[in-house]
Amino acid sequence: MAIYSRVMLKLSGEAFRGDDGQNLDSAAVQHIANEVRDVAAAGVELAIVIGGGNFIRGANMAKMGVERGTADYMGMLATLINGMALQAVVESMGYPTRVLSAIDARQVVEPYIRRRAIRHMEKGRVVILAGGTGNPYFTTDTAAALRATELGCNIFLKATKVDGIYNCDPLKDEKAQRYPRLTYTQALRDNLRIIDATAFALCRENKMPIVVYSYRVAGNTLRAIKGEAVGTVVEGD
Repeated sequence: MAIYSRVMLKLSGEAFRGDDGQNLDSAAVQHIANEVRDVAAAGVELAIVIGGGNFIRGANMAKMGVERGTADYMGMLATLINGMALQAVVESMGYPTRVLSAIDARQVVEPYIRRRAIRHMEKGRVVILAGGTGNPYFTTDTAAALRATELGCNIFLKATKVDGIYNCDPLKDEKAQRYPRLTYTQALRDNLRIIDATAFALCRENKMPIVVYSYRVAGNTLRAIKGEAVGTVVEGD
C-alpha cells in the first residue's frame, strides 16, 4: 500500500533515450509509461516534471556560442516533446493525463496554473509538467522541487540511471559507495550533485523528503511510494 498520497516524480530527458542513442526511444518511453501506470493504478496523485536533456542541454549549447538564456529556452521546448510523448503512451493505457507547460504553447498543451494542476490530480489525472520553471538558469531539478512544494506533494522522487546517491560517480569509479540515507545538509556540504544545490535547499527549507533511485529497474517507482528501501533517502538535519 502506498504511504504517500501525492507524489512529485522528476524524470531526466536521458530516461527517454534508447541504449542505441536514439533521442526518443519507443521502448524507453514505454518503460516509463509502465511505471506511471502502476502508480496511477494504486490511486496515488502524480505530478511529473520532465527534462529535455535527450534532445538538448542549455549549458552545452552555451559552450557552442548560443547565448545561455536562448539555450535554456531551447531546452524547455525539448521538454514539451518528451511530455507529449509520455502523455500519448500513458493515455493509450487508459489513464487520463494533462501536460501543463510553464512556457506558453497553448496550441498543444495547457498553461501551468497551480490550482488547475491540483484540480487535475484531485480528479485522478496524471499531471505532466513541461517547460521547467519557465525561466532560464534554473534546472528541471529546481523546477521539480518548486512544483512539489507548491502542489502540496508528500515526497520528491528523483529517477536516475544509478540506484541512489554515491560519494563519487559509480559509472566511473567501481569503489564508489552508495548512501542509504542522507540529510539535506550532508548533501549540500559534500557537494553531491545528483540533484542541484538549489533543489536540495528548497527541499530542506520546506521539509520535502527526497528519494533518489534508478528508473531502469521495473517497479522501483511504486516501491519508493510504498516506503520500501529503494535508492537513497534524503531528509532531516
